[in-house]
Amino acid sequence: MNREIKTPLTKEMAKELRAGDYVTITGTIYTARDAAHKRMIEALNAGEKLPIEIDGNILYYMGPSPAREGRPIGSAGPTTASRMDKYAPRLLDLGLIGMIAKGKRNEAVKEAIMRNGAVYFAAVGGAGALLSQRIKKAEVVAYDDLGAEAIRRLEVENFPVIVVMDSEGNNLYETAVKEYCSEE
Repeated sequence: MNREIKTPLTKEMAKELRAGDYVTITGTIYTARDAAHKRMIEALNAGEKLPIEIDGNILYYMGPSPAREGRPIGSAGPTTASRMDKYAPRLLDLGLIGMIAKGKRNEAVKEAIMRNGAVYFAAVGGAGALLSQRIKKAEVVAYDDLGAEAIRRLEVENFPVIVVMDSEGNNLYETAVKEYCSEE
């Protein structure tokens, strides 16, 4: 099914999405990769406040290339999600409602997605230049010293993703293999 959503993403909206749905996102999302995730967890462990509001937001696992003249951001393709798996359950428990990346997630992330009524989206790897055209504004909001891995606030318009894991734990990576696997 094709769906259009506007951020912030609510639990009610997330629960309506199903693995395999094609979705376009319009509104604000945030970027965070390995180093930013590590720093956020360290801040939480130290009893500090996170530099962004996690509750109800979507994190895009992405580190952009430098922007060309006249563009808000450079190539903006997804990072492999499994690198954030050790951090994701804690952020999901704090209210993170969506994640965008590429690749499979571990069982702890799946359980946290289901427990919190969240959703995991995939963006197409290798299409970073095309995805960047859907980003209308980009601003570093935390951890500027991390360069490409700094946390950015992005304003996106019709940003294309696919629901890979829905709030019920349905996983497109598993169902698609079964659907298209031939038995010879």
